Amino acid sequence: MSLRINTNIEALNAHRNLQFTSDALARSMERLSSGLRINRAADDAAGLAISERMTAQINGLNQAQRNGQDAISLIQTAEGALNESTSILQRMRELAVQASSDTNTPSDRQQLQLEVDQLAQELGRIGNTTQFNSMNLLDGTFTDKTIQIGANSGQSMVIGIGDMRGLALGVVGGVQYANETGTVTVGTGDTALPNATYSVVKTTSGYALQNASGTTVATSSDGKTYSWGTSSTIVFADPVISGTVTVNGANATASTATVQNSGLQAGTYTVTGTTTLSLVDSSGKTVGTYDSASKSFKDATSGKILFTVNTAPTAGTQYTVEGVDISSQLTASQAITTIDSAIATVLNQRSQLGAYQNRIQHTINNLSTAVENLTEANSRIRDVDMAEEMTNFTRLQILQQAGTAVLAQANLAPQAVLKLLG
Repeated sequence: MSLRINTNIEALNAHRNLQFTSDALARSMERLSSGLRINRAADDAAGLAISERMTAQINGLNQAQRNGQDAISLIQTAEGALNESTSILQRMRELAVQASSDTNTPSDRQQLQLEVDQLAQELGRIGNTTQFNSMNLLDGTFTDKTIQIGANSGQSMVIGIGDMRGLALGVVGGVQYANETGTVTVGTGDTALPNATYSVVKTTSGYALQNASGTTVATSSDGKTYSWGTSSTIVFADPVISGTVTVNGANATASTATVQNSGLQAGTYTVTGTTTLSLVDSSGKTVGTYDSASKSFKDATSGKILFTVNTAPTAGTQYTVEGVDISSQLTASQAITTIDSAIATVLNQRSQLGAYQNRIQHTINNLSTAVENLTEANSRIRDVDMAEEMTNFTRLQILQQAGTAVLAQANLAPQAVLKLLG
């Protein structure tokens, strides 16, 4: 046996093994305290990369589930509003059926028309104000919207909701305004109309003026020119297709002129301004501006023509958009078909929303299953087996204690040299 003092190989060996054991024990304690088998890339480089990719996938799937739930909430908001729209249309249809019976007088039908007008305005209000996260849902702007329902790019679906307001559904009438004047021309050999007030009535071929006894005195195909006799006419600049016409010699004044409506919901609109004329709704919002060249009001945003009038407007002029016309037996009967079509449109949209909701719910269920399975797989890679690691920890503790004891003995070995010196 050789005895050396400067270099204690046994102690160095014991120290090296003790250091290894201490490092392993520290890693074991880290795993036990964190619950993770991989705490850094050095623990398992490939396993860490796989686990992080799985974590990204799991996080994406969880967010996709939340996206789906948000989409369902949006759909439920829209469907709830459409449920009320359906009720409104059902009531409008009931009123149209009532007005189509000649047991009602013109005055009765006018009262029924008032309720239809208010219902049409409410359809517009619901369509303009139903929102989700500040986005309008029923005014025709919520189209081609992408819902991300997967963890990766391109895993999405597209949903959309049509315009569910009165104009798009066809239950809004033309643009009406008061005091349209016309010129009376009595042809040679014809009898002039007595100075009186005549009712404007819708007919199968156009429109007619009827006296107080219900007798037709003049007819028109377009509402602009009413004719009788050989060549007698009353000519208006804009169509007169409802209300009354008062004849006074060579002049005629219509209580209501009606022009084609291409963009206004039911309600009352007022002209404001001097040089530039604007059209504002009842809330004061500008919806259009007047273009003198085309004699039309155009949408303030898109420039689309809302309606055209040959009679130039002035500040303060009011235009009224009523609901579907039920002011006569013929128009009320036609309104039933129109409202049936509107109900079918709303119900089709509600069915589509229901299909969207069911599809998204199935998607959420599938995402939940995928998250569960991926989480389990990721756990097998990333998480520590506590029982196994505790066994390893106990072994390392014993090795550390043994190593410490051996190192102490190795450090005492050089003292044997003192006996040689003594």
